[in-house]
Amino acid sequence: MGSLIRICAVTASALVAVSFVFFTAGQLTEGSETQVRSLGSDRVERAPSEAEIDKPAPEPTVERVRETQHSSAREYVDDANDVLLSPFTGLVDTDQVWAQRVIPALLALLVYGLGGTLLANAMPKPKRSVGDWRESTG
Repeated sequence: MGSLIRICAVTASALVAVSFVFFTAGQLTEGSETQVRSLGSDRVERAPSEAEIDKPAPEPTVERVRETQHSSAREYVDDANDVLLSPFTGLVDTDQVWAQRVIPALLALLVYGLGGTLLANAMPKPKRSVGDWRESTG
């Protein structure tokens, strides 16, 4: 049973981490595009729909927009991340997208990764009967 819990903890932590890497890569790309656009104009603002896409566990209408913009692999990871982060998204009340992603991700890694591993290690292990090497085992 401990092995199953450990596998689930590692899988959940990996999904949260991969989703955060995708988010970071998207933010870096978007930042560079915003800088290039801002060279041509005085003021560049982010569209509200784009800002909503980066939030964890978005509304269903924003989710449909996100599905059209992301690849199927990234959308699979983002959907799993939405489920894993849903208990923690209500704890953050800010308009900053980085805080909305970093704080729930860290809490999820603590709960799923560290907590799951500690729970797996606390599970009773089957007793192995070790006999003397001189005894026959047949």
